[in-house]
Formats: sequence, structure tokens, C-alpha cells
Amino acid sequence: MPAIGTLIFAIVAIALLVLLMLVGKFFNLWLRARVANAPVSIPTLVAMWLRGVPNALVVDSRITAAKAGIPIDTDQLEAHYLAGGEINHVVLSLIAADKAGMSLNFNRACAIDLACKGTSKTVLEAVRTSINPKVIDCPQPDMGRGGKIDAVAKDGISLRVRARVTVRTNLDRFVGGATEETVIARVGEGIVTCIGSAASYKDVLENPDSISKLVLTKGVDAGTAFEILSIDIADVDVGENVGAKLQAEQAETDKKIAQANAEVRRAAAVALEQEMAARTQEMRALVVEAESKVPMAIAEAFRNGQLGIMDYAKYKNVLADTDMRSRIAGPSVGESGTKS
Repeated sequence: MPAIGTLIFAIVAIALLVLLMLVGKFFNLWLRARVANAPVSIPTLVAMWLRGVPNALVVDSRITAAKAGIPIDTDQLEAHYLAGGEINHVVLSLIAADKAGMSLNFNRACAIDLACKGTSKTVLEAVRTSINPKVIDCPQPDMGRGGKIDAVAKDGISLRVRARVTVRTNLDRFVGGATEETVIARVGEGIVTCIGSAASYKDVLENPDSISKLVLTKGVDAGTAFEILSIDIADVDVGENVGAKLQAEQAETDKKIAQANAEVRRAAAVALEQEMAARTQEMRALVVEAESKVPMAIAEAFRNGQLGIMDYAKYKNVLADTDMRSRIAGPSVGESGTKS
């Protein structure tokens, strides 16, 4: 019996010691929360410690919210932390929204915070942008082409435009809404459409605000996480004459096509000339062949008695006379075909 009593006493002593150690470990947090009128019980602090939740962060966030008049339970903060959220950002965003008179509840703030996870944005930045609008350059300076949008009017003159878009975060559409890149792309598309529909680049230079009006009427902020407040044309430069350049390139292309067609026709003419020369040689060969048959025909006529010696003599005289006349007449015939 004394041994059992000693064992029970030892167990009780160890339990009391552990309890005192836990109380000592969390007493500072418990007292700080109690003094700040945001009480958190010791068992709750122990439970958070066992679940691996930084109880100091939860307590400090609860105290910050309580001092700002925003009631938040430790279970809500703990659940959001376990979901991978940033507790301090959520609390600070709720305070900022409350001070600005905006309607933002804890669940919406947590949803926005989780939506920002993995990006450079935070829920606190979203709320601040909703309170104080931010200015976005369109296009972004790091997008090349001199940080301006190139567009061509109907008269072929190009304009280089840089715009500044003032936006405000729409917290109701932040979760699932398109980002700044979509807003910049849509504004750039609207600028190109406006300049492209202008009859002359001078019309755009005279009224640059027509670009802003047209882009705003297109509702480019639909489906995005932002609300466009204004679009200001910061700079407009006159570029090159794209229409004249394209016409010159088209003329050069037409010239090359015409030269290619002429070369085809020339090659066809040369081929036809060669063909005609070949046919001429063929005809001459036929003539020579026919001439070679004349002596044979004469000999055959002699054998058959159809041609006498006197007839042959007359034939030779005619040939000689013809040859003489040809020799006499040949050198005296000019280019015009008349005798000199």
C-alpha cells in the first residue's frame, strides 16, 4: 500500500509539474490576450500548440482585430492558417476596409487571400488598391517596342501611343476575375481599333480623348478583378508611313512578277525561233533531196526516149542563162529591193 500511494503521488506531482510548465509557457500569451480584451483560454492555446499552429501569431492577430472593433474567433484564424493563408494580411485588410467604410467580411477576405497565393499580390494590396486606385501603364515598359502601342490609321500613317489606365480593385470580382495583363491587353486592342478606324492620323492627333472614350465604351473591365476609372493618353508620336511602304513593296513585287513573265515570254520566243530554224533546215534538206532526184529523172527520161540531146542542151542553156542573170542582178539589188 505505501508503494501504491507513492506511485500515485509521483504521477500527480508529474501532472502538476507538466501543468505548471504549460501554464508558464502560455501564461504570457494568455495574459496579453486577457489584458487586450481578446481572451484566449489556456486549453485553446495548448490545442493550437499541439496542432502545430503558431499560437502567438493567432493571438496577436486576434488582439489587432479586437482593438479595431472587428470580432474574429481564434477558430477562424486557425482554420485559415491551416488552409495556407496569411492571417496577418487578412486581419489588416479587414481593418483597412472597415476604416474606409467598405463592406468586406472575413470569409471574403480569406477567399481573396487564398486566390492571391502563389502570386505577387496580397489581399492587403487588393484592399488598398480598392481604396486608393492605382495607375497601370499600357503597355508595360518592359514589353519592348519603346513602351508604346503601334497602330495605323486608314491613310497609312502609323501612330505610337502610350496610355495610363487608372483602376480600382473590385473585391466582388477579385476571386476568378482576370488580372492586370488582361486589362492591358484589352486597352491596347481598343487603342488599335480606334486608330485603325480613323480616316486620318490627324483626326487622332486633334482629339486624342476620342481613344479614351471609345475604349471606355467597350467595357474592357468586364470579367476582370478591376474597375477602370479613367484612361488617359500620355503620349502620341507619329510613326512611319506604313501605307506608302507597303505600296512600294507591292510595286516592287509587281515589277518582279512582270519581269518573270517577260522572261517566260522571251524564253518561249527563243524556243520558237530555234524550232523554226530547225524546221527551215528540215525544209532545206527536203529541197536538197528533191534536187538530187533531178539528174536521175533526166537520165530516166533519156533511157525512155522522152528527152533528146537537143532538149537537154536547151535545158543546160536555160540553167546557164539563169545563173548568169542571177550573178549580174545579185550585187546590184539594194536593201529596198530595187536595182541601183
